[in-house]
Amino acid sequence: MGSELAFARPDDETLEVRLAGDWLLCSARPSPLAVDRELASRPARRVRISAQDVGAWDTGLLSFVHAVLAACRARSIDVDRAGLPHGVQRLLALAEAVPERHHAPRVEPPGTWLEHLGTGTIARGRSAAGFLGFLGQTTLALGRFITLRARYQARDLWLLMQQCGVEALPIVALIAFLVGLILAFVGAVQLRQFGAQIYIADLVALGMAREMGALMTGVIMAGRSGAAFAAQLGTMKVNQEVDALQTLGIPPIEYLVVPRVIALSLMMPLLCVLAIVIGIVGGAVVGIGLLDIRPAEYALRTLQAVTITSAGVGLAKSLVFGVLVALAGCLRGMRASGSAAAVGDAATSAVVTGIVLIVCADGLFALLTHALGI
Repeated sequence: MGSELAFARPDDETLEVRLAGDWLLCSARPSPLAVDRELASRPARRVRISAQDVGAWDTGLLSFVHAVLAACRARSIDVDRAGLPHGVQRLLALAEAVPERHHAPRVEPPGTWLEHLGTGTIARGRSAAGFLGFLGQTTLALGRFITLRARYQARDLWLLMQQCGVEALPIVALIAFLVGLILAFVGAVQLRQFGAQIYIADLVALGMAREMGALMTGVIMAGRSGAAFAAQLGTMKVNQEVDALQTLGIPPIEYLVVPRVIALSLMMPLLCVLAIVIGIVGGAVVGIGLLDIRPAEYALRTLQAVTITSAGVGLAKSLVFGVLVALAGCLRGMRASGSAAAVGDAATSAVVTGIVLIVCADGLFALLTHALGI
């Protein structure tokens, strides 16, 4: 049975709204505008809602009655709710007991793809501008650090160097060893066809020295130290410790960001050297153990393949990668605000941003070395 709406006039000052049938969200229902039009055509001082003939109902009936009450309230008309089901009366009382929060965020309807494109472009532009501003502030703070005018705790710098360096050795060594093994296996499959197994040493040595050593170390530190920096600074920002530093006149960039950038920048080249050596050892395990290459011959080919230029390119990459990872972690941490969930979002964003910056910088290095013939 469908929803039915009818009007009656018991007297000149009363409008009776009669509801019948099933009032469900899934079915077609009369519009509450019909009541508003009836009141506009013939005003009344009282409105009586009669729902004795209503069968099944859900929030469809509740929303209709709520709209009628709002229309009557706007016209200063009294409403008699005695004819409504008891459940509807209780729900209306509960809804009116909690006033609407006018400053609560409202869910905006989804826009067109052009609106999403424009909004996304504006957001990316603001994010890039914020990153450049943060980079400028950090550069100025590093200048004060070099001239011994920065305010920071020296013991914090040494502690950060230990966390970024010594404590990261096991995971860096493990990943570098496995990468060396993988490079050697991949090379062995192809070089065996030509009887050139000895060139596996060149492949692993060059791959680790110029590319994989710095790249894998940077990715590991982005997931380890970059996320840690974001979580630490994000927690301090949420707990208003950063605001306390500003209140005391201590620049947060100098006190919190500069030591982390310096620590990771100094430790990344050392970790890269370790990754290169361990990766070459991993390749040697395959070359000597499975391809019967003599150890002295493998070592000689490795020394001939790795030049000072190749090693310098790898170390330069690792230094740049360390700065980018530290900046990404500190930037996301300093922008965190609100709650503990914001700290988790900052850590996740720091890892993603750090890896994206590493890959982009690696591509620029490839173009630059190719243009210079290195």
